[in-house]
Amino acid sequence: MGKNKVNKIIAIYLISIFSLLSNISIAKDTFERGNLKDVINFYQITANIGTGGQPTISQFSKISEAGYSVVINLAMHNSNNAIAEEGEVVSSLGMEYAHIPVPFEAPTSIHLKKFFDLMDSFDGKKIFVHCAVNARASVFMHKYLTLQKRLPFERSISPYLNQWLPTMDSNWRRMMEMEWEEIK
Repeated sequence: MGKNKVNKIIAIYLISIFSLLSNISIAKDTFERGNLKDVINFYQITANIGTGGQPTISQFSKISEAGYSVVINLAMHNSNNAIAEEGEVVSSLGMEYAHIPVPFEAPTSIHLKKFFDLMDSFDGKKIFVHCAVNARASVFMHKYLTLQKRLPFERSISPYLNQWLPTMDSNWRRMMEMEWEEIK
């Protein structure tokens, strides 16, 4: 084999390796930008819906970069780590923002109905639902997915909710037991 042919093969091989490394770097960068593991109790429950606890201001940027176009907040204004200007922060990142303040000690079917209507209004969009620690968000999301979207129990429960179920107080147990007729 001639020296020129060997050099061509080596050049093609090196170009292929650099191309592969470049693609890996791009994929890694995309993954890191879209990685929301630092958000408290983050869980991607469906392809278009993620839930979590209260994000920081910088985490809202990551949520936007991950392709979410809607943020729904179920925490109270005075919840732990609440961000007073959250709606403005989210809107400045090009996402829509909605807030349904759900008192942790007194969730009602009215809150759940508002949540169902809101979720339906954003159907087809990538939605991030949060509260303070992903308790309210996990219950509301579970009820929405089982009652409204008819997903099985196992596919609509987050690891956080599964962990919380045995110690849940009577207010939240009541929410978990609500049937369709009680919400509409």
